[in-house]
Amino acid sequence: MDFGVQIPEPLMFNPLKHYLPFIREYVNIKIEEENYPGSKTFIRELRHIGTRVMDIYTGELSAGEIFNESISFLEFNEITGRKAYMKWAGTGNNNFRIVRLSDDSQWAFKYYEHEKRYVHFFPARSSPHSIRVKANTLKSAILYQVLAGKDYVSVHELNKTRALAGLSPIRDIADVAAITEIIEILRL
Repeated sequence: MDFGVQIPEPLMFNPLKHYLPFIREYVNIKIEEENYPGSKTFIRELRHIGTRVMDIYTGELSAGEIFNESISFLEFNEITGRKAYMKWAGTGNNNFRIVRLSDDSQWAFKYYEHEKRYVHFFPARSSPHSIRVKANTLKSAILYQVLAGKDYVSVHELNKTRALAGLSPIRDIADVAAITEIIEILRL
């Protein structure tokens, strides 16, 4: 599921959760590949989005530029190697550092317990060039775009696609509005 996004070591980054151009490309590829009601592989891939709130980078930097600037920051500040990174970022669940990239976007850098990919990073909360979204809202928008793809978003079709991923039916109009907003962002 890399779709051309090559993530260099020691970085760990989930573009399906945090990088809008990748999410759009993923949706477009899945629209061509998937047949209603959707494959088990597709539903399994969506599980990588998780269950929490996340921030999605919407800026102009390419994935390669983000990776290069992140690695350059670490090298310039002599934070090379796992031990140096652990010391700089901290190892607790609540430990992280914020790094600003050339477009003013801010990225959270956390330690991840992995031999080669220990630099877990993602857009920081309230960063410029990012949007904050609930995981199930993003999953719902992706499911709808891939499996229904209609211009008019109906609650019936939305619930039909959500059920495939084990998501409960939408009952609150605010949830429909949030999902519709993300669907529109994915369509651009």
